Amino acid sequence: MDKLTLIIGASDKADRYSNMAAHRLQQHGVDFIPLGIKAGEVAGKAILTGMPELKDVHTVTMYINPERQKSYYNYILSLHPKRVIFNPGTENDEFAQKLESKGIEVVEGCTLVMLGSRTF
Repeated sequence: MDKLTLIIGASDKADRYSNMAAHRLQQHGVDFIPLGIKAGEVAGKAILTGMPELKDVHTVTMYINPERQKSYYNYILSLHPKRVIFNPGTENDEFAQKLESKGIEVVEGCTLVMLGSRTF
């Protein structure tokens, strides 16, 4: 699959859903970039911090709450992703409207379920 996926809220803690998603993306052959609050490593990749310049991001999958998302609005929009997945607990109507107004698909779903059901 060539759906480069940015995981926002990536964590090196094995019990976090973002960590599970990184491993599952890797198992399904989906290239991903983990982006987190603090540096670390997940599924053999360094967790980036800040707002690095990235290209060709197809999907952004959110693992941070709506309040924390606010500081990422412009950054995510600047990446011009094809879609943004709001995992359970990250749903954000305000940001979803901004994304849709720019032609970006908004999905309220679970990355893990989507991968398991082959709807990713």
